[in-house]
Amino acid sequence: MTLAKDLFKKIDGYRDFIIDLQTQMTACPAITPHEEGGLGESAKAEVLLKALKAMKFDEIKVIDIKDPKSPTGVRPNIIAKYYGENRQKTLWVMAHMDIVPPGDLSLWKTDPYKVVVKGDKIYGRGVEDNQQGLVSGLLVAKAMMESGVRPPVNYALLLISDEETGSQYGIAPIMKKYGKLFGKEDTFLVPDSGNPAGDMVEIAEKNMLWLKITTTGKQTHASTPNNGNNAFVASSHLIVALRELYKKFPKKDRLFGDVPYSVFEPTKKEANVPNVNTIPGSDVFYLDSRVLPCYTNEEVLKEIGKIVKTIEKKFKVSIKVDVLINEKSKPTDKKSDIVKLVAQSVKAVYRNNPSAQGVGGGTVASFLRNAGYPAVVYSKLDETMHQPNENSSIKNTMGDAKVFTLVALNLK
Repeated sequence: MTLAKDLFKKIDGYRDFIIDLQTQMTACPAITPHEEGGLGESAKAEVLLKALKAMKFDEIKVIDIKDPKSPTGVRPNIIAKYYGENRQKTLWVMAHMDIVPPGDLSLWKTDPYKVVVKGDKIYGRGVEDNQQGLVSGLLVAKAMMESGVRPPVNYALLLISDEETGSQYGIAPIMKKYGKLFGKEDTFLVPDSGNPAGDMVEIAEKNMLWLKITTTGKQTHASTPNNGNNAFVASSHLIVALRELYKKFPKKDRLFGDVPYSVFEPTKKEANVPNVNTIPGSDVFYLDSRVLPCYTNEEVLKEIGKIVKTIEKKFKVSIKVDVLINEKSKPTDKKSDIVKLVAQSVKAVYRNNPSAQGVGGGTVASFLRNAGYPAVVYSKLDETMHQPNENSSIKNTMGDAKVFTLVALNLK
């Protein structure tokens, strides 16, 4: 533990480094080019590459994924590896560079792209999601390098693009085209989800199924409904009928905490007609389903198809179901070495009682798990991500770096 304490002391001295790097990254708003005004991750990647090259990484590699909508034509992904005693195995810390837009600026007390520091808190868009985890991962390498320490296995950072909008320019093509970068024995830490208590070691996610559902009837004047077919009415009945999915898929899994069951919720609703006195001939809504891993999305789609046919027949409308997201995620075995090691390390640093848990939201860890790699999602977060006045805790940044350090020192 003496070595770990020496590295911890190093990490405790990195406050100014944390603030400086957070400031530089926040000034480069890495919003997807597929959003209006989005410039992508290239500017932030340059900031990070400068910081990484100033360190003693043995390998630094940039994987550019082509994106014609990006001002640079690409979306960069960065790999930085520090060799361990055993070069055949790597502990990867994967974080993402992209952020979400700030939203309503009137709700911000500060400029979202200019860091403000108040005591332990750093304010700015992206500082917690996912810059905190990114900085924590980098601090581990910095402390080891400055102390002349080589870990038992390689320690590597994987800094990806496009996490917020589907990963098609990030980890998805990397796994597909550059999968040989990862060894069979490699394991992953993903600091992109957590809770204020810091006791959630996330090992499983519900399957995600997002649907766009379009109901088509016949538009007419509201005074003559007999001349048309109200798509809004049929659509509304469909929304109610879809509540039956809760009864069709009733199983519970305590791993998923307060929401141990599958959820099927109508969310976004598109405008149909612009005026009050027109019966809509078309109506569109969206369904967000989070399905327990014991079921498949295909089972859910089959059941939705049956409900849709019933509504079509009853109201004499046509209904189209478009699949927007269809993602499954294998769980990481809670008995695996990385899960046990992360839990032990969290307990040692934060003096709490961590436990393996599942979440309803999706993370990029699913791409890794589905490829057969053990992946643990862990961070101690105040959960201000995507909110106005997003902020990050310097103390948590250092604490998570210490957790990752213990994992790096003890993974064989």
